[in-house]
Amino acid sequence: MLNRITHTFVHVLDQDEALDFYVGKLGMVVQNDVDLGFMRWLTVSPPEQPDLELGLMLPGPPAYDDGTVEEIRELVSKGAAGGGVIFETDDCRGTYEKLLAAGVEFTEEPTERFYGTDCAFRDPFGNPIRITQPPAGPIVIPSADELQSQV
Repeated sequence: MLNRITHTFVHVLDQDEALDFYVGKLGMVVQNDVDLGFMRWLTVSPPEQPDLELGLMLPGPPAYDDGTVEEIRELVSKGAAGGGVIFETDDCRGTYEKLLAAGVEFTEEPTERFYGTDCAFRDPFGNPIRITQPPAGPIVIPSADELQSQV
């Protein structure tokens, strides 16, 4: 049976720019950067979680035909390609300030929520990313009505 997730992927439009952002600004580390001839296999990980790799993948062969590639590129540039990433931190506000100083443009400032404190930004290609700091105590999930009243 299945044991664990080892890799997940986001589509990027330029792998060198993605590398600069995910490693240079977010502080991730390169796990693989391999030219396979038909594609570049580029993965990064949070420094404290090397067994989970985030693939920074160009839409293209061998997974997609030319027409699909163009559709995915368009969706990525709109931030609508699906997926996204949520990172956990011990200090959401501190991480926010550090990344803001590094030039990351946030779409949402740190906000207290029932599941902790979180904030949001997009990578240079439009992929949504959230940073979450879990609460000190147990998570109490509000009712649907309570959640709706917060919108």
